[in-house]
Amino acid sequence: MQRSRLVILGLIFLLAPLVSAQLVKALPNCHLPYHGAEANPLLIGKRNVGGGLDFYSRQKEIDLGRSLSQQVDRDAKLVTDPMVTEYVNRIAQNLVRNSDATVPFTVHVVQNDAINAFALPGGFFYVNTGLILAARNEDELAGPMAHEIAHVAARHATRRATKETLLQLATIPLDIAAGPMAGGWGSVIVEEGAGFALPLQFVRFSRAQEQEADWLGVQYMWKAGYDPMGLVHAFQHIEKLELQRPGLMDRMFADHPQTPARVRMSECEIARILPPRPQYLVNTSEFDRVQHHLAKILHEHMAGFRVRSSPTPVSHKPAKAKPPVLKRPGGPGNATTTPPASSH
Repeated sequence: MQRSRLVILGLIFLLAPLVSAQLVKALPNCHLPYHGAEANPLLIGKRNVGGGLDFYSRQKEIDLGRSLSQQVDRDAKLVTDPMVTEYVNRIAQNLVRNSDATVPFTVHVVQNDAINAFALPGGFFYVNTGLILAARNEDELAGPMAHEIAHVAARHATRRATKETLLQLATIPLDIAAGPMAGGWGSVIVEEGAGFALPLQFVRFSRAQEQEADWLGVQYMWKAGYDPMGLVHAFQHIEKLELQRPGLMDRMFADHPQTPARVRMSECEIARILPPRPQYLVNTSEFDRVQHHLAKILHEHMAGFRVRSSPTPVSHKPAKAKPPVLKRPGGPGNATTTPPASSH
């Protein structure tokens, strides 16, 4: 039994380049913006994602995020229902284990109708109830979460703060920047840190950073066992809801829509660098139950979609019905309702 599984896995890896080559031919303008380690998903967790100039040490990043999260916790209404929080935390931690993140994650659910999720520096992660209720499947919930985890893994917030500090230094006299009375670099960094006073202001990123979060998020989805197209489908669905009911999408989330170019990049990435899996996780009965339970405890339905009238019944017997099938564009790939095994 073990030998046959090894043979199957060997065939998959041998055929992956041939399958990918055929998929690339079917994708117009297929261009990969990243190379090296970031283009090798087999190295996830062992590569220097988020490297480069950064004035913030890992510990200082965590301390900063903790301070910002305390502000969010004071202002936001957090969901404490154990069924909801445990489920969302489990999805998040599975994605984190299968990512390049090097900091522990603390996960909260925020009672807010806006379709949104955001992560502060140091791994303090918030998922709005609006996003949970808007998702059609578990992979559409995991997709935006993987995207936000990628922002933390790549240290986008602190790297941007470092860049802004350097720009500030370029506009002041050199004698002030280097003078002992001014405190030199340290004082400027401290002042820049004070700029994090408004937490949500620092979860807005540049187009290049959003593109990198897409790129990494797709890989984290794949490694965690989810269909990687779930991230693209999630953002496309969110944008469709926003067109139908303006205001559903959080203004911050609307700053980085999935443009056609970014969708093409994700499809190209999936086709060229991700080894195909025999099965992908798309949805679970637990997602259906939690979503229905959440809608029930909130005593309302979100505008623009309808939650199922009853949760999927719990059964300890093997399902007789075939799992839903979701095919990769131009290639094989089945979806399954069986939770993936965590790796890393």
